[in-house]
Amino acid sequence: MSDVPDLGPVPQRITVDAEQVRRLVADQFPHLADLPIEPVANGGWDNWTFHLGPDLLVRLPSAAEYALAVDKEHRWLPALAARLPLPIPTPVARGQPGVDYPYPWSIYRWLGGEPASLDRIADPARFAVDLAEFLAALRSVDAACGPQPGVHNWFRGGTLRTYDKIVEQALAELDDHVDVELVREIWATALDARWDGVDRWFHGDIAQGNLLLADGQLAAVIDFGTCGVGDPACDLAIAWTLLTVEGRQAFRARLSVDDATWARGRGWALWKTLATCSYTFDAPEDAAEFANAQRILAEILSEYVASTVTKPRRQQ
Repeated sequence: MSDVPDLGPVPQRITVDAEQVRRLVADQFPHLADLPIEPVANGGWDNWTFHLGPDLLVRLPSAAEYALAVDKEHRWLPALAARLPLPIPTPVARGQPGVDYPYPWSIYRWLGGEPASLDRIADPARFAVDLAEFLAALRSVDAACGPQPGVHNWFRGGTLRTYDKIVEQALAELDDHVDVELVREIWATALDARWDGVDRWFHGDIAQGNLLLADGQLAAVIDFGTCGVGDPACDLAIAWTLLTVEGRQAFRARLSVDDATWARGRGWALWKTLATCSYTFDAPEDAAEFANAQRILAEILSEYVASTVTKPRRQQ
């Protein structure tokens, strides 16, 4: 039997509205029942997110698979918060399934800030170093007994081969839109890059929507639903999806990333970008998202080609 994990079927998401949240809060936390409840704009995919008054938020998993992260977050986020140089979400209360909502859920303190984007970052090099400092601190936390890769985080921290089928499906759909030969070379290089086997903590979804800015500087890191221990290369994808060339170099230097880990990180950025390209390329309403994915893919390809200038290219 293969030791490559099976991602399983696509989660069957449910919808949640403010009235449902109001009932859950009133039933289980009556001292908070008078606080206004409003949905958070762009509140995420894995969870439905709502403001609860000015200082709190409610996160409700949108599917059974995403609900697996609730106990993990309640156990580990307070411990991680004490070891990290930037604020992260820490749970205030754990909610139980209700009459019209089937999963555990959470109340957190609200962390202010605006999502990171290229045009909002004041100093790209400093941002990159600050992010690297955060990840270095996270990796330094004792990984003993930490959550291993599994469905709770879609096997982040494990082998990239888990996503091989997604890459192949995307390439079949994007044959006329990408340099298939070069993409296959980059992907094969990532698959062949060995991990040292030492478990380290990782966030699992270091993406611009989970990096909050204040005055253009990194101020907080949110959404640890995919966190765990294992190979932390998944956290390097941000080097291609958001950082500038200068920032990418500073980021890699601060984390002292070796060639094999960097190749795996590039692989994480690659499969996620290909997946985005494959479901947006022929949908006019997704044109902006497809254009951004194309930009990221071009960044991945050009950085890889530049890195092989002084090294022999992989033989097919």
